Amino acid sequence: MTQTDSSHQRIEIEVAWAEPGRQWLRSLSVTPGTTARQAVQQCGIEQDWPEVDAGSAPLGVFSRRLDGRLQPTAEEYQLQSGDRVEIYRPLEIDPKQARRQRAARR
Repeated sequence: MTQTDSSHQRIEIEVAWAEPGRQWLRSLSVTPGTTARQAVQQCGIEQDWPEVDAGSAPLGVFSRRLDGRLQPTAEEYQLQSGDRVEIYRPLEIDPKQARRQRAARR
């Protein structure tokens, strides 16, 4: 039995970005050990969406934000086959401020 060279192994993942009414999804084949941040930098999103900063945008995997608190950071999280990396947009308004505005309108 021969051993396979790990540099030739690949895992399949997806990278997703969405705006109201539009979404972008790219399938990628990456090497084991690739981090979420590296995958976003490799996927080419900045060509289609120049407003996305692949080096600093907040990221998550299957709706779990990679924030370094409850989950590892995007620079630490090593992708598993089938993962979907999500690129998050910045909040337009602070949730606390939005609640205050709704309460004031009532």
